[in-house]
Amino acid sequence: MLINKKLIPLTFGGLGIGITEFVMMGLLPDIAKDLSITIPKAGHLISAYALGVVVGAPILAIIAAKYPPKRILLALMLLFTLFNAISAFAPSYTTLFLARFLSGLPHGAFFGVGSVVASRIAPPGKQAQAVSLMFAGLTIANLFGVPLGTYIGHNYSWRYSFGIVALVGIVTLISLKYWLPQLPAVKDRNLKTELNFFAKREAWIIILMISIGTGGLFCWISYIAPLMTVVAGFAESSVTYILMLAGLGMLVGNFVGGYLADKFSPAKACVILLLSMSLILIIVFFVSHHPALALITTFLTGGIAFASAAPIQMLMIRTAKDSEMIAASASQASFNIGNALGAFFGGLPLVYSLSYNYPSLVGATMAFVGALLALWLISSKKQNI
Repeated sequence: MLINKKLIPLTFGGLGIGITEFVMMGLLPDIAKDLSITIPKAGHLISAYALGVVVGAPILAIIAAKYPPKRILLALMLLFTLFNAISAFAPSYTTLFLARFLSGLPHGAFFGVGSVVASRIAPPGKQAQAVSLMFAGLTIANLFGVPLGTYIGHNYSWRYSFGIVALVGIVTLISLKYWLPQLPAVKDRNLKTELNFFAKREAWIIILMISIGTGGLFCWISYIAPLMTVVAGFAESSVTYILMLAGLGMLVGNFVGGYLADKFSPAKACVILLLSMSLILIIVFFVSHHPALALITTFLTGGIAFASAAPIQMLMIRTAKDSEMIAASASQASFNIGNALGAFFGGLPLVYSLSYNYPSLVGATMAFVGALLALWLISSKKQNI
């Protein structure tokens, strides 16, 4: 594992982004009650953030391409902090909806620019591990930040949870200013150069791979609460700790994925991990009614699923010559598309009254298709990716 003080600001940024993206799931009842709206309507706040990520990732990456990376990251984190602070004080549903959309705009561009910065700072052969250190913030968020934010939201006020995110944003701004090194902007970048990425067949293969393959994760995690309570038989009060177990798996898997990408190449790592995800989700289907095995597979599924984060980012960067920032940002938009697809397709078996372990079979299928797309990418490229 590569530890570098210069990369810690990116970890802080990932922590804040991870908390604000995932804490909303646990706060929906509290927000709905406080704003006098239904829980389904409150659920639109999750969609608002995801839409902001998809819209903001390519647009802000294109705008930012000609500026020095440090200045870009400071600007993006300032926007993120501001709109999360507005979320904490939002007087109405409409204001909160707009604030959630706007706070999602910097998400993809931050990770996109941050991935490029991490790979430029890292020693040769350690680029993916450097990127995994940035994504460690997301895993720490799932392990500690989201449970803490959910607890505070339930017992005090959901507004405090967004206040915490704003505080993390301030810490990130300070660390970016003092720890992140100055890197020069790439002078010959322009809109046409950046958009050339989308003219490549390989770009769309990767976008499909991410959107479909990582959808397997969201098929599983979107319905993990009823899976563990209804199928495995755990009490509802145990769900928070089960999610922390999944978060611990994500934390470990994130660094394993970075190591694999540096050792075998990002594309090969994606094949290995997506096939492993397909296999573990099939195992989840068969063993979830055994409580002990359900806990073991929860840790393993979280680890295998999140291990793909760094390899996917490095795959985008290596494929997108002269368009690295918009490519890395596009991968974040694709992750959010995978989120939506996974939740939708994973829910289809439930519409037909099948058990809560069936979404994992849908997820296994999506992960397997993602692995096939990664294999197709390898066969279509002559150079090592």
